[in-house]
Amino acid sequence: MSVECERIGGVNLAQGVCDTELPALVAEGAVNAIHSGWNTYTRLDGIAPLREAIAGKLAAFNGIRADPDTEILVTAGATGALYAASLALLDPGDEVILFEPFYGYHWNTMLSLRAMPVAVPLHAPEWQLDVARLRESITPRTRAILVNTPSNPCGKVFSLEELEAIAELAIEHDLFVFTDEVYEHFLFDGNRHISIATLPGMFKRTITICGLSKTFSITGWRVGYLAASREWVPTIGYFHDLVYICAPGPLQYGAAAGLIGLPASFYGDISREYQQKRDQLCAALSDAGLPPSIPAGAYYVLADASRIPGVTAAKKARTLLAATGVAAVAGSAFFASGGEENLLRFCFGKKPEALDRACCALRTL
Repeated sequence: MSVECERIGGVNLAQGVCDTELPALVAEGAVNAIHSGWNTYTRLDGIAPLREAIAGKLAAFNGIRADPDTEILVTAGATGALYAASLALLDPGDEVILFEPFYGYHWNTMLSLRAMPVAVPLHAPEWQLDVARLRESITPRTRAILVNTPSNPCGKVFSLEELEAIAELAIEHDLFVFTDEVYEHFLFDGNRHISIATLPGMFKRTITICGLSKTFSITGWRVGYLAASREWVPTIGYFHDLVYICAPGPLQYGAAAGLIGLPASFYGDISREYQQKRDQLCAALSDAGLPPSIPAGAYYVLADASRIPGVTAAKKARTLLAATGVAAVAGSAFFASGGEENLLRFCFGKKPEALDRACCALRTL
C-alpha cells in the first residue's frame, strides 16, 4: 500500500512510519557523535551512556529496576529485540500465544523461527481479554505469551487486572512473557501504561521490549532496547550480535541525548498531541461512513469499511486509495484466520498538514 500510495501521490495512513519532526536535541546528539568520530561498532550491548539513560528511564517511568551493565541490551529496533530474544529463548515447535488482532511482525517472527503462534481473540469493541480463553489456549508446548500494550493495530491498553491474570498464568505454567511496549507514551483518555515486569514474580520471566522509534519519531534509525534478567541477556545479546552486530553507533548517542536531556513534559505532550490527532481522524472516518473503534493508545485506528465495495479488505483498501488518495492497511493482516475483511487500519502518526489532507479526502468518500 505504501508503494502504491507513493505512485499516485496519495496520503499514506497505511504504514506506521511516523514522519513527524524529531526533537532537535536528538538530531544534534547524533550529528555531534558523527563529527566526533563515533562511527564504529559499539559494544554488543550498546554504548554505556544509552544503557545508563535507559536504566534511569525504566526506573522513573516503568518502575523497572534493571542493571545497565547486565540487564539492558540496546538493539536494532524493537523488532531486533524480539527477534534476538526469540532466537535465544524459543525452540522450533514451541507455542507462543499472541492476542488478536496482533501486529504482523510478531506473528511472522514466530513463523520464521518455526515457533507456532497461537491467536487468542480480544473482544471488540473494547478489545477485552477473555482470561478463560487464554487459559484454554495453554498447552504443554506453550513457551511464552506475547503482550503488546498499547497495541498495534487496535490501540488496546491492557489493564492492571488483565496483566495480573496473564502474570498468574505465566507463573503457574512457567512461561516467558515477551512485551512490546514501544507505544508506552501514546496514551489517551487518562489511560495508564503498566509494565508487566513490575508485577510480583515477573521480572525474571519477562523480556520487556521497547524502543525510541515512535517516541522520538526516528523509525529509520533502528534504535531499540530490552530489559531482562541477567540470566537471559547474555544469550539474547549473543544472537543479536550474530544477526545485527549492533544498533547504529552515532544514532545511539542521539537517542541517549534525548533520554537524558528532554524534559518530562515532552512525554506528556505526546499523549495530548496524539489524542487530538486521534479525535481528528476518528471524526473524519465517522463522517465518511467508516465507523472507527476508538483506540486507547498507540496511533492506529481500526475502522469498519463495510460500505466500501470489495470482497476482501485488501480490495477495499485499493478502492479507498483510488477514490480518495488515502492509503490504509487491510484489517485481515492482523487476524490469523484471514478474516475481518471489513476492517481497515489507519495510522495518525503524521504531520498536521498530511493528516488534514487525509481527513478532507476521506470526507469526500
